[in-house]
Amino acid sequence: MILYPAIDINDGQCVRLLRGEKSSAITYSVDPAVQAKHFQNAGCKWIHVVDLEGAFAGKVVNVTAVRSILSTVDIPLQFGGGIRNRTHIHDWINAGISRVILGTVALFNPNLVAAVCRDYPGMISVSIDVRNGKPAVEGWTKTSTITARDLALKFEDVGVASIIFTDIDRDGAMQGPNLEETRILAQALSIPVIASGGVSSIDDLLQLTKLNNDGVEGVIVGRAIYDGRINMNHALRVLGGDNT
Repeated sequence: MILYPAIDINDGQCVRLLRGEKSSAITYSVDPAVQAKHFQNAGCKWIHVVDLEGAFAGKVVNVTAVRSILSTVDIPLQFGGGIRNRTHIHDWINAGISRVILGTVALFNPNLVAAVCRDYPGMISVSIDVRNGKPAVEGWTKTSTITARDLALKFEDVGVASIIFTDIDRDGAMQGPNLEETRILAQALSIPVIASGGVSSIDDLLQLTKLNNDGVEGVIVGRAIYDGRINMNHALRVLGGDNT
């Protein structure tokens, strides 16, 4: 199972939010590129990067910070937050992003997702971030009426590389991941699922490894790494597989 350490960028800095609320931002590093280099040196094989301001604005805001990460590390990045059209996708893939994450646009324009999956095979992921069981979009400020499962199934046969499933109510809350809903979604799909939200301990990672056979191939971890609750070397050993 792949560990994706998270770098969430706000005002050019690496921060963490509680349940996506901007007022809860805690700054952990003033230089996201330095943080990314630390993750690479620790042995991580991927990094998960989100432009928080971009998610609200509908366009990437922290361009300089993301490009700085790209120029600093050699490992692949998956990146999202404000990427809403074909030009955005094309530009960031050309800039060196290995996998573009689509969230809001996946809900409102699934045909675009299918089209760019054909153009960039294996380089498009869909992020489904749920609150009370329903996907939330536009920086988690609006909630849809479709279920997470039904939204994910729209992309079952279009070539999406992964579904990133986040329980917003657990994100940054250190309450453990939503194992049951993650398992149910993964079992309904042939697309690999990446779990996100609430991971707070090595035990949480151990529990997630039990879902590997259900189709959960990775996990995004943020605050627990920054707070020291999870030791990176220990986490990589526990998850094994593609991290070694």
